[in-house]
Amino acid sequence: MDSIDLDVLKTCEQWIAQGRPCQLVTVIRTWGSSPRPEGATLGLSGDGQVIGSVSGGCVEDDLIARVRAEGITHTRPEIVTYGITADEAHRFGLPCGGTIELAIEPLSAKSRIGELLAQLGRHQLVARRLDLATGDVTLGPASPGMSMQVSSAALTTVHGPRWRLLIIGAGQLSAFLAQIAIGMEYQVTVCDPREEYRSSWNVPGVDVVHAMPDDLVLEMRLDARSAVVALTHDPKLDDLALMEALKSPAFYVGAIGSRVNNARRRERLKLFDVSDEELARLHGPIGLYIGSKTPAEIAISILAELTAVKNGVQLPAEMQVEAAKHAAQQAQSAASCGITG
Repeated sequence: MDSIDLDVLKTCEQWIAQGRPCQLVTVIRTWGSSPRPEGATLGLSGDGQVIGSVSGGCVEDDLIARVRAEGITHTRPEIVTYGITADEAHRFGLPCGGTIELAIEPLSAKSRIGELLAQLGRHQLVARRLDLATGDVTLGPASPGMSMQVSSAALTTVHGPRWRLLIIGAGQLSAFLAQIAIGMEYQVTVCDPREEYRSSWNVPGVDVVHAMPDDLVLEMRLDARSAVVALTHDPKLDDLALMEALKSPAFYVGAIGSRVNNARRRERLKLFDVSDEELARLHGPIGLYIGSKTPAEIAISILAELTAVKNGVQLPAEMQVEAAKHAAQQAQSAASCGITG
């Protein structure tokens, strides 16, 4: 889950422990354009303090005004809708035609927020089912592909580990990649057994681990919310880690290198009994072709490809580095030979 939604739960738990009336607001449906996705949350205390966001501003203002005027008086969840008409969409800052439906849940000890946070602290993926008639909550395991479910009887939300990114190598490119990934709400780990690289690392908010990368890949128990990017250019560090990562459920595995080095890497991995199916999951040369030259531009290229894979976007072949460079090379060769289309 995103760190902001985790902060919402933590703050709500503090309010409950302090005996302060509070409620949890969750985006359950959107139609048309909407500033925040389904599942986004907001915590609101009885005195109008707020954490999180469900719309980007104006809907929050209305929710706060209601609480300050009326207090938190309801004892069961309620469903409210904003932006049904064009006038309401304009009033609440929603894009034209946008509609947002919210579940507003009054919180108490029976909401089991503390238990949920404890399970999340153990890196578990949890389904939280809220009975919309009674407000009763049950917690249970969720599958990696499970998404939020809404019916007339219940709201089931999925909470779990944030998206994780393991970067192999603590070089300059890794620093840019880590900084951007943190801003995208990834939990970033950098692995490098080389002291000369780790000693100069200065990106806050990143776990830097002294270990052999393949050992750490196994230790991290990569799941479908995990990505691995190998950036050392050293086969002794990259290859074994890639082998283990390709056998894991990680949604993205990529490695930096030229087209020639990428081909050689694939041949080496075959010697490690990596199957053709597993090898097909390897992204390399890594990133999208955007003409990137500097470490910052290359980091953007990598995260653009990673994001597309994460979101299930099928990219055209010409956006892949290998295909794009091959096409450019052919065009240059044709131009040098005087061939025109």
